[in-house]
Amino acid sequence: MNDYSQILKNTQDYVSSMYDEYTGECLFFHNLDHTKQVVKRSNEIAAHYELSSRDSLMLFIAAWFHDTGYLFVSPHLHEEKSVEIMKEFATKIQLNQEEIEQIAGCIMVTKNPRKPQSLIQKIMCDADTYHLGTKDFKKHNKKIKEEFNCTGGPGFNIASFNEHTVAFFNEHEFFTDYCRELLNEQKMKNMKKVAKKSKLEGEVESLHTMESQPGQIVESKGTMKGVQTMLRLTSSNHIQLSEMADSKANILISVNAIIISVILTVMLRKLQTDPYLTIPSFLFLAFSVATIVAAILATRPKLSSGVFMEDDITNKKTNLLFFGNFHKMEAPQYDRAMRTMMQDPDYLYSSIIQDIYYLGAVLGKKYRLIRLAYNIFMIGIIISVAAFAIAALINAGTTTAGTVTNSTGSPF
Repeated sequence: MNDYSQILKNTQDYVSSMYDEYTGECLFFHNLDHTKQVVKRSNEIAAHYELSSRDSLMLFIAAWFHDTGYLFVSPHLHEEKSVEIMKEFATKIQLNQEEIEQIAGCIMVTKNPRKPQSLIQKIMCDADTYHLGTKDFKKHNKKIKEEFNCTGGPGFNIASFNEHTVAFFNEHEFFTDYCRELLNEQKMKNMKKVAKKSKLEGEVESLHTMESQPGQIVESKGTMKGVQTMLRLTSSNHIQLSEMADSKANILISVNAIIISVILTVMLRKLQTDPYLTIPSFLFLAFSVATIVAAILATRPKLSSGVFMEDDITNKKTNLLFFGNFHKMEAPQYDRAMRTMMQDPDYLYSSIIQDIYYLGAVLGKKYRLIRLAYNIFMIGIIISVAAFAIAALINAGTTTAGTVTNSTGSPF
């Protein structure tokens, strides 16, 4: 697959011709205009994340095909049909199987419930529902209502449509940081307006207000989903930061291990012939060892007792979500304790919050040590290079002086 621009043009022409040949009357929203908007939004978000040409092409092909199934089948089956149509086209233009599956994944991830895994899948989901966070939402929603009215039959009514829209809003989330920052505020305004029409504003308000006592978690569906999403994202972010810290430490350990091996195997032998390199070499060696020690301390695991008492569960004093608190317990004991915790929402959420807090505390210590290790390495490099340069200059001066003395002295 070489000519990306030609493939994209062929895709655009192919999909456009399919919509031009459509003779139905119900696609007020899921039509070619919507498809072009999704492609445009995909391009906008992809540009923000600087996707590679290949990933961008996979995303754009998925955007062009994602709603083509509406032309042939019922709405609830359109994703599968869209994939089928896309595969037929992809085979014609000789995309490989990996590329076809990647595009198919981007299309299928737009099916509810949406659970995107890769970045391009997240972009695809956000581009498809971008209109939820725009000021033009009312215009788009009117088209969706007309389409529902056309395809819904006698059972369709405005109240049920508005209720469906509010439910979709409550379940919806933008998956990219770009869309969350850009669209969430307007999305909430749009949701309030729809909720007022369907007399469900209280459900929307529960996403923003805490009417319970301080420290308690509101038991409404919308709020609980928001809390769960917040906790999940926070835990995920902490884990990613921990992985980044470990990766940084691993880089320092690897680089300095190579430096130490070179100094011990090469430089020490040269000290016999070039003794002026002794101080710079040992300076370099000392800084490398200190860097490795700091990096190892940053990644060295700390293990706690791994035992809890029954009273700890009763009094909600132990966090069962952290392996360090139970790794020496028997499985039946842990099972009973977990079931007890799952029956108590306050205990469950308290454990999750504690887990996030202590993970953050560990991260703080880890990043301080990583920063220290990088500072030692940076200062060590500067001082060692300066020491090598000074030693070389002094030695060069001494050698020159000796040569001059010998050439002007007595030949006897």
